[in-house]
Amino acid sequence: MNTLLFKWSCGVLVGSLLWIGSARAAEVDPQAELLQQYQQAAERGDAEAQNNLGLMYYEGQGVPKDLRLAENWFRKAAGQGNAIAQQNLGLMYEQGQGMSQDFRMAERWLRKAAEKGLAKSQHALAVLYKKGQGVPQDFQEAAKWYRKAAEQGDPEAQNNLGLMHELGQGVPRSVEEAMQWYRRAAEAGSPVAKNNLGVLYKKGNGVLQDYQEAERWFREAAEQGYATAQFHLGMMFRNGQGVGQESVQAHMWLNLAASQGDENAIRERDLLARIMTPEEIAQAQELARQWRPKNASGF
Repeated sequence: MNTLLFKWSCGVLVGSLLWIGSARAAEVDPQAELLQQYQQAAERGDAEAQNNLGLMYYEGQGVPKDLRLAENWFRKAAGQGNAIAQQNLGLMYEQGQGMSQDFRMAERWLRKAAEKGLAKSQHALAVLYKKGQGVPQDFQEAAKWYRKAAEQGDPEAQNNLGLMHELGQGVPRSVEEAMQWYRRAAEAGSPVAKNNLGVLYKKGNGVLQDYQEAERWFREAAEQGYATAQFHLGMMFRNGQGVGQESVQAHMWLNLAASQGDENAIRERDLLARIMTPEEIAQAQELARQWRPKNASGF
């Protein structure tokens, strides 16, 4: 699922409150002052102010949250060619926020922003083509837009382009190419790409089978809270692949994945519990309770 991303337009208004002195700052609500300035500029037709006013209504900053008003201001700015507003409007259509979900309208506005170089719009447009939502399914078109976003450093697009290469969808099948894009996304912090790298190393798919390298990538993604990687890491401990066979650690990671609804993890955790002592299960459950995810910089 494409994450909804709204961005402030970086115009003069963003810094317009910097002149307020310390004495007046104590009397004036900066957010209310900003809202007033955006409102006045938006009504004069300033596209950046219209986008930013839409964002304030979308997020409920200084005003009650109102998706209809947000959409109204985004539409005004988008109609004037503001790329960020076009992206915002397209994503609202794509996710059905404040309006009926409409993939054709999403494609219309996302394409405008994508053609102006916005990586998130390029990625979102690629997803529409890959799934055939609002447009005929077209893997080549999807790969084209994934690549444009990936080359700008978008980790989701890098991972998805890697998957297209691994599966040979819209591009020649190449595990080597897939590895390169997975690695770029993983180094940017993507837990999905880290998990995908782990799978390739575990299976020896296009690379020499290397359980230790697989365990490394599974662990990084698992520590970020990615359930699929937690399942894989648990199974590595369960089977002693790349790590020592350790039932307590295996149960802990499987339990964490199971708590997120991973059905494979639920099944394997329950099977493992049958051969563990009550003390071992209690220890694993306590470790799971104490566990906290680690944030990866850059993602």
